Amino acid sequence: MRRATRCLLIAGGTISIALGILGVFLPLLPTTPFLLLAAFLYSRSSERFYRWLIGHRFLGGYIQRYREGRSMTLASKAVTLALLWITIGLSIAFVLPQLWTKLLVAAIAIGVTMHILRLKGS
Repeated sequence: MRRATRCLLIAGGTISIALGILGVFLPLLPTTPFLLLAAFLYSRSSERFYRWLIGHRFLGGYIQRYREGRSMTLASKAVTLALLWITIGLSIAFVLPQLWTKLLVAAIAIGVTMHILRLKGS
């Protein structure tokens, strides 16, 4: 593999980790898909970075649970849904000016809620 390609894959993995970490705190940004993408990119470019990610105390758990078919713990679901609805509620009440945007954001939140509730727990 060429050095430039390897550097691009590592950079993409690192950006994916950053977005995954942001997703822990921002309800509409998905954590697990970004961490899975980072694992994929690291597995293609750097065995050391891949092992670090998989073995990471916090981040590795997301990947491990996904591989085992246990996407989210019950506590993770509760925190995610609480943060989602607090954020959405505040946005609807204080940020979004038009009714159609409020309805759209509420519909997205309902869809995300249904998706999270359907995920297998551990």
